[in-house]
Amino acid sequence: MSAGAKRKPKFKRIVLKISGEALQGKRAYGIDTGIIASLAPQIKEVTALGVEVAVVVGGGNIFRGLTAASRGMERACADYMGMLATVINGMALQDALEKLGVFTRVQTAIAMQELAEPYIRRRAIRHLEKGRVVIFVAGTGSPYFSTDTAAALRANEIGAQVILKATKVDGVYSADPRKDKNAKKYDRLKYIEVLKKGLKIMDATAISLCMDNNLPIIVFNLTRPGNIKRIVLGAKIGTIVK
Repeated sequence: MSAGAKRKPKFKRIVLKISGEALQGKRAYGIDTGIIASLAPQIKEVTALGVEVAVVVGGGNIFRGLTAASRGMERACADYMGMLATVINGMALQDALEKLGVFTRVQTAIAMQELAEPYIRRRAIRHLEKGRVVIFVAGTGSPYFSTDTAAALRANEIGAQVILKATKVDGVYSADPRKDKNAKKYDRLKYIEVLKKGLKIMDATAISLCMDNNLPIIVFNLTRPGNIKRIVLGAKIGTIVK
């Protein structure tokens, strides 16, 4: 048994925030099944440590409400369409996890009883206590709020100890490292620094909600297999906001 396997997890309950763009991979649109296939085993190995895992998924790989609104679509309508896109992503992740023998429940903020359970806080907590992965979809159920805000809201509601924000880069930088070679990586940030610097980690509502409830956020690279487990076991990966 490796030394890492002997260590106790640093967190008992986590919320993993996965953007639609992360699920898109290198595709121009839709779901990269390879990304889903690599993500599911990583979640499974974390649950095997006894960690309770909830997931909040975005929908930008299928439909971005804010983009559609900027092109003339009524904002509330566009946001609801974006919420429906998250349901598709959530179902895809559920399918991949259950093929690995991981019991899951999809809970939606918009009622659609043929596809998913309605979001009920106490039921979600009970599922987690039983070792099931709970996938939260449809954002907050209200327009004008992002899935980042949904992640912060759900994490606080269920008593999670941290939000793991999955991205395509290895933390938070002063500029886009793919475009600016002089971009500085931050290892640690305070909530107020994120807001003052205008860093695009999560939207201001989500950051403020985490700040008000002292909920840390760890921004990390999803494309490196095993990072979720490493973080849960206490490795210093990515950028921590607290």
